[in-house]
Amino acid sequence: MEPIITPIQVRYQETDQMGVVYHANYLVWFEIGRTALIEHLGLSYAEMEQAGVVSPVTHVEIDYLKPIRYGQPAYVKTWLEHYDGLRTSYRYQVIDQEEQVAVSGRTDHVVVDRERFKPLSIRRKFPEWHQRYQQLLKGE
Repeated sequence: MEPIITPIQVRYQETDQMGVVYHANYLVWFEIGRTALIEHLGLSYAEMEQAGVVSPVTHVEIDYLKPIRYGQPAYVKTWLEHYDGLRTSYRYQVIDQEEQVAVSGRTDHVVVDRERFKPLSIRRKFPEWHQRYQQLLKGE
C-alpha cells in the first residue's frame, strides 16, 4: 500500500514570529495523518475509545529538514512501519508543494485499558485492526 497523503492547510496560529510552522505543531499534523490512515483502512479510533481503550504515544522521533511557512501548501505522508500485535510504529513525512521533505518522523504506540493503563494485545482485543495491519505490512 502506498502512503496516505493528507493535505494540511498551514494556519497563521501554527506559526512563530518568523512565519515558520512552530515545531510542536508537526506532531499534531502527524496525528492528522495517522487518523487518515486508520480511517482509510476502515477503522476508527472513536470505536476503540468507546470500548474503553486508548492508544498513547510511547516514543517520538522527528527531524526538521526545512521550514514550512504560513500560506504554503503542505502534505503529510503516513504509512505503517512496524506492527507486532502489541506495538505499532507509524512513519511520516511532511512534504511541500514541490514534494520535498520538510519534516520526517515516527511515533510508536501501544493500546491500553483506559482505566488501568495496562497494555492490551491488539490481536486479541481488536482482531479487525490486527488483520488490516498484517495485510498492510504484507502490501495487500
